[in-house]
Amino acid sequence: MAREEEESDPEQEGVRELLQAMEAKMRKLSDQRRTHNESARTNADKRDAVQKQYGSLREEIKEILDSQKEVRVKAKIHQARRDAIQEQLRNLFSRSKSAKSNRDKSVILQLSEKSAEVEQIEFRLERDGTLKLDAENRLHKKLKSLKNEIKELEPQVQVEMRIKIDINDLEGSIEQLKAEADEEHKQMVAFNEEADKIWEEVKPKFDERDFLKAEGDRLHDSFVQCRKDADAVHQQIEDLMAQVTTARKELQGIKDERSSWITLHNKSVEESTSTPQEDEKLADNLVSNLMGSGALSLGGTAGRVAEDSSRSNHRRKGRKTTLAKRGNRGSSKKSE
Repeated sequence: MAREEEESDPEQEGVRELLQAMEAKMRKLSDQRRTHNESARTNADKRDAVQKQYGSLREEIKEILDSQKEVRVKAKIHQARRDAIQEQLRNLFSRSKSAKSNRDKSVILQLSEKSAEVEQIEFRLERDGTLKLDAENRLHKKLKSLKNEIKELEPQVQVEMRIKIDINDLEGSIEQLKAEADEEHKQMVAFNEEADKIWEEVKPKFDERDFLKAEGDRLHDSFVQCRKDADAVHQQIEDLMAQVTTARKELQGIKDERSSWITLHNKSVEESTSTPQEDEKLADNLVSNLMGSGALSLGGTAGRVAEDSSRSNHRRKGRKTTLAKRGNRGSSKKSE
């Protein structure tokens, strides 16, 4: 009966339907959140794979570019040497070479000329036996000064950039320098061509690198968006969970109230259906009513025994009369 009342209670049924609807919506939202989280993990895995590939390709490009830079450096060395030789040639061709100040000359040219002059002085001191003491002292003094100047210039010029000329054989030095300049130019061109070839090989890798970077960024953005969507759905679930908790408390309150009503009702029914054995007041009222109506008298069951004896005697007399009548009918038949 209590179950039927509970099922037929409109208020309780309405709360239960609302609770079921919210729980169904929560399950649906949980599925959506799970889908967003799975999509986020998928995008994260793809992003990590692409970024790993991007990192490997970037390292490969860096190594290739480093090798190209080394080739370019070699080309620049030959170019600088060629330019220095050509400058030396221009100075050798110039009639005013001797009058030109050192400030107008390059460091390479100054070092070359001073080195050549040192060799010339040393050769003269070793071979010329006609030198007087004063002249020899002047040469030694000049030689010392030149060597000091060379020491100051050497740190500014790499070894491979230094040019050696013979001041005593200018024409031979010019021809030699021309040949060296041509060779340096050829070396420069060869290294530049090699660097250009390396660049052509590495250039397509830049497009691939840019694509991988863009793809990694896109997957990362998708990952972030999926996480945001999952967080938004999670917030909806938390809000709905609070509503579900409130609805459950409300439903439980209704159930408790109905249960309290049923308990009070059953107690009232039990109290209203008490027997004389359970209720002394009810027993006293019943005795009073019976005695008032004559159905009950003091002295126990004596009256009832007398009544039963009278009824028994009456039944015996009736039976005797009946037997006498039957006996008379039998006697008359025999006499006939």
